[in-house]
Amino acid sequence: MYLIVIAWLYVTLLMALAEAFSTQGSVLGAIITFVFYGLLPMALVVYLMGTPLRRKAIRQQEQQDRQEAVSIQTDSAVQPDAGRHAAALPEAAAVPAVGKEERGI
Repeated sequence: MYLIVIAWLYVTLLMALAEAFSTQGSVLGAIITFVFYGLLPMALVVYLMGTPLRRKAIRQQEQQDRQEAVSIQTDSAVQPDAGRHAAALPEAAAVPAVGKEERGI
């Protein structure tokens, strides 16, 4: 793919040089020729041809993120607590909830 891009840019560069050194041409015309016949179309072609590769990279990254999330979940679920004690029961309702303190005036 890049060989075609390089070849087309070479052709448009030669077109621009022919425009610049022509008796009726100008340097501005050469620049416009190179940009509009060479750089912009080839930038578009490279971008469009690279779309499948970008999609593939995004899918691989998402899959890797999912695998890391699953491995973290399984590691935390499988590991026993450090004290090897039974899980504690929830605290009694007598324990007040944490929140704003009420001040008496």
